[in-house]
Amino acid sequence: MNPRAVFAIVSTGVVLATLDQFVVNVAFESIGRSLHGGLSTLSWVLNAYSIIFAALLVPAGRFADRRGRRFGFLLGVAVFTVSSAACAAAGSLGELIAARSVQAAGAALLVPSSLGLLLAAYPPERRAAAVRSWGAVTGASAALGPVIGGLLVAASWRWIFLVNLPIGVGALVAGRRFLPVVERERGPLPDLRGAAFLAAGIGAVSLALVKAHEWGWSSGWTLGSLAAAAASVVLFLRRSARHPSPVVEPALLRVRGFSLAAAATTIYSAAFAAMLLSITLWAETGWGWSALRFGLLFALGPLMVPLVATRSGPLIARIGAGRTAALGCVVFALGLSLWLALVGEAPRWRDMLPGQLLTGIGVGLTLPTLIAAGSASLPPARFATGSGVLSMARQIGFTLGVALFVAVVGSRASLAAFRDAWIAAAAVAASAAVVAAALQRPARGTAALDLEAAERAA
Repeated sequence: MNPRAVFAIVSTGVVLATLDQFVVNVAFESIGRSLHGGLSTLSWVLNAYSIIFAALLVPAGRFADRRGRRFGFLLGVAVFTVSSAACAAAGSLGELIAARSVQAAGAALLVPSSLGLLLAAYPPERRAAAVRSWGAVTGASAALGPVIGGLLVAASWRWIFLVNLPIGVGALVAGRRFLPVVERERGPLPDLRGAAFLAAGIGAVSLALVKAHEWGWSSGWTLGSLAAAAASVVLFLRRSARHPSPVVEPALLRVRGFSLAAAATTIYSAAFAAMLLSITLWAETGWGWSALRFGLLFALGPLMVPLVATRSGPLIARIGAGRTAALGCVVFALGLSLWLALVGEAPRWRDMLPGQLLTGIGVGLTLPTLIAAGSASLPPARFATGSGVLSMARQIGFTLGVALFVAVVGSRASLAAFRDAWIAAAAVAASAAVVAAALQRPARGTAALDLEAAERAA
C-alpha cells in the first residue's frame, strides 16, 4: 500500500467532517435570516453536530473495527455526503438540525476509521509524525472553516453543504481503489445505550447554558436541565464501568498522561469554539462585514495552524509535549487579550490581525500536540481507541464552548458583550494551560505498565 495515498484519502474524509463543523459559523446570520431563528436556536446547528459526533465516535470506531475500517470509512463518507444534500435542501431549522445530526453520525464513522487506516499504512517509527500531520489537518480544517465558508456563503449558505457532494464522491471512488483492507477485530458490540446517556448529558448541559438568559439561572427549567445532565453522566459512568465494550474504558482514564491530555483537550476546545464563533459574529454583526470579506481577511490566522503544527517536533523534543501544549494555550489567550485591547467599534482589519495570528499559532501548538501526547501515553493496542476518546473530548469541548458563548452574550449584540466572551474564552484557555503543563513525557515502556496497573485496579 502507498502511505501517502492513504494519508491523502483519509485526510479528505477528515477535512469533510471537521471543515463542515466550523464552516457553519460564518453562515449563522444568513441561515437565521433564511430559516428565521435566533442565536440560541441557531446554536443547535453547531451543537447537534458536535453532540452526536462526540457520543458516537468511539462506538462507531469499534463498529468499524469489527466490520472493517475500510468499510467504516467508506460508509461514513457516504452517509456524510447524502446528509449534506439533505442539509442543503432543508426548509426549516428543525430539518437542518436533523440533517446535521445524521451528518455527525457519518463523521463519527469516518474519523476513527481514518486514523485506524493511517496507523495500518505507516510503520511504527513513522506513526507519531503521521498522527501529528493528521492532527494538523484537523486543526487547519477547523480554523479554515470561516475562510471557505465566507467564499461559499457569498453565493448561498446552502453551498456550504453542496460543496461536500463532489468531494465525498471523489473520496468514495479513490477509497475503494486505494485504501487497504485491514484485518477485522473481534469483540463485543459497542455500547450504544451508553452513547445515548453521554449525548443526553452533553445536550442537557448545553440546553441549560444557551437558555439560561431566557429562563433565569435559578429557574426550574435551568436547574432541571442541569440535574438531568448530572443524572445522565452518572448513568453513563455506571454503564461504562460494567459494559464489555464501553464508550470510554475506565482503565484509560486511570492513565495519568492520557487523562490529563483528554481534560486539556476538552477545556482548550471550549475556548477555541467560543473564540471562532465570537469573532465571526462580531465581524458580521458588529462591523457589518460580509461573510466573504470576513473569510478572506481571517485567512492568515488559520494559515498559521499547519505551519506551526508540522514544525513543532523540535520544540516538543526539547521541552516536552505538555509544556508545548501549555505554551500554545498561553499564546492563544494572548491573542484574545489583544482583541480586548485593540478591537473597537470601527471595522479595522489591522485591529483583528495580531490576535488572529496569535490564536492561529496557539491552535497549531496545542491541539495536534495534545492528541499525539495522549495517544503516546497508551500502548499500541489502545492507540486507536485512545485517539477516538481524545477526538470525543474535543467535540465535547466544542459543544460547551458554543454554549458558553451563547450564555455570556445572550441577546446582547454590543461590543461589551463580545469582550465578555473573549475574557471568558481567554480564562478557559489559561485553565487548559495549567492542565497541559502537568503532562509529563512517559518513559519508554511505561504506558503499557500504567494501563495494566489501571486495569488491575479496576
